[in-house]
Amino acid sequence: MSRTIVDTDFNFPNQKSVYKGKVREVYNINNEQLVMIATDRLSAFDVVMPKGIPYKGQILNQIATQMMKATEDLVPNWLVATPDPNVAVGHLCEPFKVEMVIRGYMSGHAAREYKLGKRLLCGVAMPEGMQENDKFPEPIITPATKAEKGDHDEDISRENILKRGIVPEEDYIVLEDYTRKLFQRGTEIAAKRGLILVDTKYEFGKTKDGKIVLIDEIHTPDSSRYFYADGYEERQSRGEAQKQLSKEFVRQWLISNHFQGLEGQTVPHMTDEYIESVSERYIELYENITGEPFVKADVSNIQQRIEKNVLKYLETSK
Repeated sequence: MSRTIVDTDFNFPNQKSVYKGKVREVYNINNEQLVMIATDRLSAFDVVMPKGIPYKGQILNQIATQMMKATEDLVPNWLVATPDPNVAVGHLCEPFKVEMVIRGYMSGHAAREYKLGKRLLCGVAMPEGMQENDKFPEPIITPATKAEKGDHDEDISRENILKRGIVPEEDYIVLEDYTRKLFQRGTEIAAKRGLILVDTKYEFGKTKDGKIVLIDEIHTPDSSRYFYADGYEERQSRGEAQKQLSKEFVRQWLISNHFQGLEGQTVPHMTDEYIESVSERYIELYENITGEPFVKADVSNIQQRIEKNVLKYLETSK
């Protein structure tokens, strides 16, 4: 049996549809609840890698669950239950077609754009004279349009979101407010762990009764970038790379192997040893972000385990 789960084909009672994203698979139950399964697929540069990463889905799901609970006093969320280490169940929502990206530091995509000489990102000005990984005077919100499967997410300005009617203005004001509140709380949680929350993305949806809620994942290494606080200032002053906790190490490995998701490029071969090292890094991420030891779930038959736990939950929650 495979130790990873990279695809599912369940048929739950009252199942209406299935949506398969880059990493998560979402089952619509009776147009009321969503069963979201975090697979072990790894996506980078909007491309799904050919092999799964052991325990990655469990790690993402459990971090997101913990962070949802740690922020529910600030922002309502979609989550109802987690019947399995890889599964979250929540309210059916209509997702907004934007990802709310917020950046406290000039890193990753922002730094790559800055190096190209750009000083506007999603219509937001970035100050002159910054070096990579410097802190912005204030966190900036740089939204992205949510890609259809296989396409790249695209930067978009607040002005264009409103002009194109992607999100009504009254809703967008709420999204911005929620984004800033979540980032502030995430920053405080990270600081207690000796970490800096560098940047992250949030996704939101509307419930049937019109309430805007946080959906998907939050403050995971797939959606966020963290630095170790210890030594940050010294590394910046010396112009050294920051020690970080995020999926960036995978992106850097791909870049060093001549892959950035561009046309004509081929995903480099991932050896079993490399896959294992990525799994170990994700476990390290989990333990640093949550401050708790990671407990590996039984992976002898993940498909069977998930199906059994979801069916039990659906039966008992009637």
